[in-house]
Amino acid sequence: MQPDIAEKRDALAALCRRYGVKRLEVFGSAAREADFNPSKSDFDFLVEFERRGDLPPREQFLGLAEALENLLGRPVDLVERKAMEASRNYIRRRAILRYAETVYG
Repeated sequence: MQPDIAEKRDALAALCRRYGVKRLEVFGSAAREADFNPSKSDFDFLVEFERRGDLPPREQFLGLAEALENLLGRPVDLVERKAMEASRNYIRRRAILRYAETVYG
């Protein structure tokens, strides 16, 4: 796992609680770390939300994405886990789900 994520684990957990995240996982180069380029790479996350009455789903998703970008200081791609699980592209789906690392939850 990329060091920026490991070092900010407490802050990431606080964001997850704030936005009603059940589980947050990192995938892609930030999970592999070997091919992560600090000057170019973004962070790719899978997310699973708890549905709450105080935050609409859109606000949960967009708010979390923006908060993650602000915390980590780089672009973030946020994908709902259930969308990845339902993806027709089984090669991509299998690779992402197999190597995703849990950050929270």
